[in-house]
Amino acid sequence: MTRHFLRDDDITAAEQSEILDLAARLKADRWSERPLAGPQTVAVIFDKTSTRTRVSFAVGITDLGGSPLIISTADSQLNSKESASDTARVLERQVAAIVWRTFAQSGLEEISRGTTVPVVNALSDDFHPCQLLADLLTIREHKGSLAGLTVAFLGDGRSNMAQSYLLACATAGMHVRIGAPVGYHPTEEVVAKAVSIAATTGGSAVVTTFAEDAVAGADVVVTDTWVSMGKENEKAERVAVFGAYQVDAALMAHAKPDAAFMHCLPADRGYEVSAEVIDGPQSIIWDEAENRTHAQKALLVWLLRSNA
Repeated sequence: MTRHFLRDDDITAAEQSEILDLAARLKADRWSERPLAGPQTVAVIFDKTSTRTRVSFAVGITDLGGSPLIISTADSQLNSKESASDTARVLERQVAAIVWRTFAQSGLEEISRGTTVPVVNALSDDFHPCQLLADLLTIREHKGSLAGLTVAFLGDGRSNMAQSYLLACATAGMHVRIGAPVGYHPTEEVVAKAVSIAATTGGSAVVTTFAEDAVAGADVVVTDTWVSMGKENEKAERVAVFGAYQVDAALMAHAKPDAAFMHCLPADRGYEVSAEVIDGPQSIIWDEAENRTHAQKALLVWLLRSNA
């Protein structure tokens, strides 16, 4: 059966560790793995605008000896005149893997059922698993290890980032806390899955409505935009609801003195995070952004090996 990476719990704790180890090796020796030499092509499909995802996959695929084929759904038949499964059957005869940055998770599930090459979720409305591999790599670089660390995510708990943090950190044996207002909590299915995973890895998963409780004693504090793509018309409402969850110096003071701050970017300084924090000494966002390339290279190498 073809292995795909559609959500963070598609891999086990041991597999996650293996991918992160490989990412660290590839960061140290950038051109040591060339599984796409030929070059073989990887289709990278975009429903949404992108900076970090587009650059990191294009650079990473090239580093691995391959050729990135960037496809905008606005300029293709996908989702307008052709189903995801039919598109997959066309692509699988010509590409080594399919990467898709999209809206509905169901589209990724459909395209993965229709192909024999690995499919990677480069972002959906529900999950952002490639970002989490990069984030875990970054935390490990700065903290030395992952198991036992406490990570606090503040803001929209229903966002793809919050839900991926629950699953990925639980898989890594970390203690993850989501601080979000009522009405913006993660889905019950994701929380239950995170709790179940954490029970086997020694981690934990908690959702609270109190920002200070989420951050108390945390090793890492994370946030994301309050207004995700497609929700721009909700900005005024969201700013009012999430105001108490802004990561500023006062909130960071509740975390450990050496706590790191992370944000997947792009950031709205003055909204979800103050300029003082994101531009301050505790911020590791630029390492986090760079590590998208290394983590995704490792993921592609691992998937290609697993499906060989």
